[in-house]
Formats: sequence, C-alpha cells, structure tokens
Amino acid sequence: MSDNPSDQQDAKLTPKIAPAAWKPDFPDGGLRAWLVAAGAAGLMFCAFGYVNSFGVYQEYYQSNQLSTRSPNDISWLGSLQVFFLFSGTLIGGPLFDRYGSVVLWPSSLLFVFSVMMTSLCKNYYQFLFAQGILEGITSGMIIAPGLAAVSHYFFHNRGAALGIAVGGSSLGGVIFPIALTKMLNNPSLGFGWSVRICAFLMLMILLPSCAAVRPRLPPRKKAIVLWSAFRNPLFLSTVLSNFFLVMGLFIPMFYLPTYAERTHGMTQQLSLYLVAMLNSGSFFGRIILGMVADRVLGRLNVLGISGLATGIMCFCWTRAHSVGAIMVFSVIYGFTSGAVVSMLSACFAQIPKDPRDIGTYIGMGMFCVAFGALIGTPISGRPCVPIWRFRDNVDI
Repeated sequence: MSDNPSDQQDAKLTPKIAPAAWKPDFPDGGLRAWLVAAGAAGLMFCAFGYVNSFGVYQEYYQSNQLSTRSPNDISWLGSLQVFFLFSGTLIGGPLFDRYGSVVLWPSSLLFVFSVMMTSLCKNYYQFLFAQGILEGITSGMIIAPGLAAVSHYFFHNRGAALGIAVGGSSLGGVIFPIALTKMLNNPSLGFGWSVRICAFLMLMILLPSCAAVRPRLPPRKKAIVLWSAFRNPLFLSTVLSNFFLVMGLFIPMFYLPTYAERTHGMTQQLSLYLVAMLNSGSFFGRIILGMVADRVLGRLNVLGISGLATGIMCFCWTRAHSVGAIMVFSVIYGFTSGAVVSMLSACFAQIPKDPRDIGTYIGMGMFCVAFGALIGTPISGRPCVPIWRFRDNVDI
C-alpha cells in the first residue's frame, strides 16, 4: 500500500461496491447544498448571463463603434465569447476537481477586469481580445466549478438544482439587457460607464458567490484530463448531440434585435428588450423542465425533447412578422432553449462513475461543444447568396 496519505484517502473514498449503490449517498438537500446552488446561480448570473446579453451589444456596435463592420464580423465577438466560455471550462473544471474552489477567486477578478477593459475599447481588435477572448475564458473558468460543486451535492434532484443554478444566467440575461439598454441610451453615461457599472455589479455578486461555492468531496489527484472518457460511447454521443444543438442555439439570442429592427421596423430600444424577454422565458424553462427531468422523463429525454422543440421554433422565427408575434416568439424560444443549457451540464455530470470526476467531464464535454457555438452564429450572419449566381459565374 502507498505511504502517501492523499493516495490512502483516495482509496478510502473509492467505492468498493457498484456505483449505482453509492449514488444515494448524495445529500440531495440541506442548507449547505442549497447555499452552493445559490452561489452557483450567482456565478452563472454574472458569467453566462452577461454573455446572454450580447444581442444588445450586437445591435449597439452596428450603430456606433463598429458601424463600418458587417453583422457577421460583429457576431464573431459574441461567438468567440461563447466559444471560450465553453472551452474555458476545460481549465476551470479539472482545476476544481484537483484544487477545489480556490480557482474561483482569480478567475472572478480577471473576469471583472476584462469587462472593465471592454469599457475602454474603441477598435475591433480591442473588442476581440477583451470581450471575445478574455471575458470568454474567465467566464468559463467561473461556471465550471459552480456546476461541478452543485453536482457534488445533488443526484436525484440534480436536474432541478442545476436548473436553479443555470437559471441565474437567465436572470442575468434579463437584468443586463434592460440595464444596458437604459444606460446606453443615457447620454450622461455613454458606453464606457454603462459597461463599468455592470462590472461593479458583477463584483458585488461574485464575491459572496465564490465564498458560498464549496466542493463536498476531497480533491482528485489523478491526471487533469481523463482521456478514457473518449472511449465511453455515452460521453461521445452526448458530445456530438450537444455540438449540433449549441451550433444553432445562440442565433436568435444574437440576431433577434437586429431582425426586429431592420426587417420589421421595431424601435431600437424595444428591440433590445427582446433579449430580456427571451431570457425571462429561459428562466422558467430551465427550472420547470429541470424538475420534469428529475421526476418524470429523465435528463437525456428532456434534452432531446427541448432540443427538438427549439429547432422547430427556429423554423417558425421567420413567420413572426408583427411586433406582438416577435415578442411571443422570444418568450417561447427562451422557454424551450433554456432546458438545453441546463440539461447539457446535467447530462455530462451523470456520466462519470466517480463524482470527483464531474468537473473534468463537464469541462471536456463543454470544450468539444464549444466549436459548435464558435461557427454557428457567424455562419448565420453571412448574407444568403442564391446558388444560381455561382452556376452562372456571376461575381459576388
């Protein structure tokens, strides 16, 4: 036997019985567990919720700092932000499994710093580095520990608990667009102070949230990346399905305000509120469908059904021509797509046999899914060109 105390501790914690018999050992409730869920909701409010409000920036940049750029160019900022948010979990998840919640403190401070730097940006490359890359990576390093910590405490109620945690991002996706819309239209504040006020708000929420999130299990001392996961058919199929889901998931979130204003004449201020409406529907979708996943259908089934419903709603998007119809579409799309985000992490969390590997599995899975988020919205931002123009050799 090894003389290393940490190895002996790991050996004691490794179940000697079938994993299915060990699962009921999760607390599945209690003050400590729900405080962790609330702390994770605070992390998601700031990190994912702020990313969910990019539709406001998309429309604002097109009319102001980046008016000379195409919608496709601007959407790359949001796509990179989402890509690095998901791929940043590959750093935050394994580090959480290995070192605990200490990783949250530097990640949160760097995230607030990146938002502050965005407030000073004027050129496209500056927005690319500050908002697209740095904000994305640090937000991913924030959300992975929060999701993994919640999964340490819940098993039977994991879908509902993660729905509450991820619901924090929907709440942020409601508050940030409304606040940004009000502040960006206030001449006394301007762009710089509007973004800096958001950064100060995040700092006040992140500090108690980081203090609340604590792992239940001792650190895992194995390799940071578990390559054996890629030999698991369940993990690979979950990665592949979520890749295609995420490829189309963020398209309405980015382009809905522009679609409503440029195509159907909605006022700019009202169009920016569509992002908040979408995220308000998402809040209820994540919590309600999370409970349904735990009690009735199962998490993979809810993920599949909500993904199918979200795809159908995307086909219905272009049939919304009036202001009222566009608003209704925003709320319903938010409801159906909300479960996709919450069930994504829940499905990855239930794959590993050892709960101390949850953060690593979430990180690896979301890193692979990130490439779908990277290419989806820029592709949809390209102007459609009829194929006969290529056939007739007409210059484009």
